[in-house]
Amino acid sequence: MMRTRPLKVALLGCGVVGSEVARIMTTHADDLTARIGAPVELAGVAVRRPSKVREGIDPALITTDATALLKRGDIDVAIEVIGGIEPARTLITTAFENGISVVSANKALLAQDGAALHAAAETHGLDLYYEAAVAGAIPLVRPMRESLAGDKINRVMGIVNGTTNFILDKMDSTGAGYQEALDEATALGYAEADPTADVEGYDAAAKAAILAGIAFHTRVRLDDVYREGMTEVSAADFASAKRMGCTIKLLAILERAADGQSVTARVHPAMIPLSHPLASVREAYNAVFVEAEAAGRLMFYGPGAGGAPTASAVLGDLVAVCRNKLAQATGPGESAYTQLPVSPTGDVVTRYHISLDVADKPGVLAQVATTFAEHGVSIDTVRQQGKDGEASLVVVTHRAPDAALSGTVEALRKLDTVRGVASIMRVEGE
Repeated sequence: MMRTRPLKVALLGCGVVGSEVARIMTTHADDLTARIGAPVELAGVAVRRPSKVREGIDPALITTDATALLKRGDIDVAIEVIGGIEPARTLITTAFENGISVVSANKALLAQDGAALHAAAETHGLDLYYEAAVAGAIPLVRPMRESLAGDKINRVMGIVNGTTNFILDKMDSTGAGYQEALDEATALGYAEADPTADVEGYDAAAKAAILAGIAFHTRVRLDDVYREGMTEVSAADFASAKRMGCTIKLLAILERAADGQSVTARVHPAMIPLSHPLASVREAYNAVFVEAEAAGRLMFYGPGAGGAPTASAVLGDLVAVCRNKLAQATGPGESAYTQLPVSPTGDVVTRYHISLDVADKPGVLAQVATTFAEHGVSIDTVRQQGKDGEASLVVVTHRAPDAALSGTVEALRKLDTVRGVASIMRVEGE
């Protein structure tokens, strides 16, 4: 039987995503009612600038007092699309204290304080859903949290930031330098005026923390994630990658240790073979590659940002939370029973591509090879090119721990025949 009394929704924030959420709630009202089993009503919209014209939204719904909206006593679900830490954290806590389930797209807050928010939701018997926090429209959080709940995930590797993927794709396909590709991304609206959060990997690291917690049933905070940006990636790096049959992507990589006793979480640029599914992800798209014990390899692909795609994920969560409200139930909460420690990046074992500027004279290669051997790093291939007393030496290693490679590089810098280390990049996906 269809319930006639509507479920009331408070929308906290009405920017690019929030306005799309409001639009879809209005234009798809009948479909949402049929899917949920009750009408949903946008009961209030909390904003900072009430004078701004918001097409399609009744001005009577606009308020600058988000706390009062949450405390008025008739709200069933709050949708938080403000972003950042405060006031979002306080408002979500206020919602729980007033019996309101929450749908959020706030990756930064969830990566920093997800455990506390989950605990508050559980204390009050409410839902906290956040599909839109990780990869836009791509269904990823719920499949990992629910569909793969009976499986064991061992590795997650993905492109989770559309801005960086657009920039790197342009560098790869056109030969553009980093700044030129960034300027194009900015002109097209893919990059913010200040792109630091994207290009330095902070955005991807927050998403990595959330995904690692879900994948490995343990608590992983933003501070646990090793992070490298992509601003130093050059056209020369892409040329080297192409010679190896690779391309370069900014990857979030989450791994369970071979002995199952720890996990690692990292974000950094890496070379991946052109044969790997992630190598073909173009433009501003996202894709996440999940390796599970029983299910095998799974790939999730689609638009990872933008108003409409992100709103799609928000509305999907809204439907789920509203259905739970009608059933007087809650969906899955935090699962952190394994309590696995997060290992330092020095323990990570991977391959490396190292480009050195060296003197073009006899014995240089022998010196370099000896230095690698002394630090326990095995060399796979070496390529040397020289002219007029200067040369470049490109070394690709077999798999080795980060700590061993770091020691090797420090020793190389002390050699009188090594002029400098041009670049160091991991090689993944093999």
